[in-house]
Amino acid sequence: MMAPVTPAWIAVDWGTSHLRAWAMSASGTVLAQAGSDRGMGQLDRAGFEPALLALVGDWLTAPTPIIACGMVGSRQGWVEAPYTATPCAPLAAPLVRAPSQDMRLQVHVIPGIKQLQPADVMRGEETQIAGFLAQNKGWDGVVCLPGTHTKWVHVSAGEIVSFQTFMTGELFATLATQTVLRHSVAAEGWDDAAFDTALADASARPEKLAGRLFSLRAEGLLCDLSGAAARARLSGLLIGAELASAKPYWLGQQIAVIGAGALARLYVTALAQHAAPATQVNAEAATLSGLTAAYRQLKG
Repeated sequence: MMAPVTPAWIAVDWGTSHLRAWAMSASGTVLAQAGSDRGMGQLDRAGFEPALLALVGDWLTAPTPIIACGMVGSRQGWVEAPYTATPCAPLAAPLVRAPSQDMRLQVHVIPGIKQLQPADVMRGEETQIAGFLAQNKGWDGVVCLPGTHTKWVHVSAGEIVSFQTFMTGELFATLATQTVLRHSVAAEGWDDAAFDTALADASARPEKLAGRLFSLRAEGLLCDLSGAAARARLSGLLIGAELASAKPYWLGQQIAVIGAGALARLYVTALAQHAAPATQVNAEAATLSGLTAAYRQLKG
């Protein structure tokens, strides 16, 4: 039987599809962790408290501070935490208290960041950036956060100066599963050479992207292009077009890539092809570091 866990506070990353929580000591050590698929996307406002209690209820013996980031603070979330306008520090705005019936819950939500021109928003990434900066004092450069909606963020003097979001991950998933390319792109498998070639092609000629995409289907029919090679080429084409558009962000800059292993490595590889070295940063570690920084701000 496992010993009971009594955290000083609880860190929560609540996205659209998943909920993750960590029982934390006062010094920021992880005592236990838990997760579920009760993301914001399947909850109404009344469902957030029960979903959290189902996950962390065994850790609660007294009123416990809970620091939460991500879509939990969106308009459809537990409580709307208004966006803070750039330029600003990642944790510039006060935390927003979420209403709860259970007196043991003291849920504080980290606000997202907005950019008015051109219009853009982020929720959750600001916490990862805060965590990265907490571990890399005085760092200036560009942070890339690959995912469903990849973000390129210019950071200087501890502030988010500007950022741009690309729907590359969502485009990949949609094209691979909901268009004619679903007949050509395998669900698994990879071909490094096919990725590298497509990346270089799209980076150099991004205006040809739409035509290059259909060629994946045609080559599958006429030239026996494998599903694994088609998958790698699709990824290379989309990331290459993204890099071409994001070039004003990464060219000549110090770059950090914060993300899950395989996808983050693809971006590091892609940037290296452009002689732009990037440091890969563990996404979970950055998230926990940012949530810890927010907890320390709350405690003063």
